[in-house]
Amino acid sequence: MSQSFPPPQHQPQPEFPGFAPVPPPAPVRDNFAGGLITAFAAAVVCAGVYGAIVGATKHEIGYAAVGVGFLIGWASGKVGGRNPALPVLGAVLALGSVYAGQLVGEAILISKHFPVSLSELLFQHLDVVNEAWKSDADPMTFLFFAIAAAAAFSGAKKAAA
Repeated sequence: MSQSFPPPQHQPQPEFPGFAPVPPPAPVRDNFAGGLITAFAAAVVCAGVYGAIVGATKHEIGYAAVGVGFLIGWASGKVGGRNPALPVLGAVLALGSVYAGQLVGEAILISKHFPVSLSELLFQHLDVVNEAWKSDADPMTFLFFAIAAAAAFSGAKKAAA
């Protein structure tokens, strides 16, 4: 009934008696160009999605503006790291993205009522779309700009940490 167990093996000892050595620090990420390019790409995509949401619902949605800002900031912070300029640039790009998204939404709404295509409105009659946006703008519109910029700044800081 006896089972054979191998004898205990000798455990290797660390170089320093009593404790293991400290691991090397994590590499510092500071890729400004990558963060800027990623933020710009995210801003273009988010503007299209936000415009589609505005065009489909016929309303501006605050949570969508928060999402636009946070995604732009998160993307720039994740790729760019702790560069202090990226949160500010992310906030500026979020402002532009929300504005472009609102213009796309206005163009979608106009193209539903008149026999003109969305691309024709955006590329040949952008002044008409901008005038329609100006007439529809209210204080909530500008609040969404501020919310998106704050969310982008915060998202960049959190992603870089």
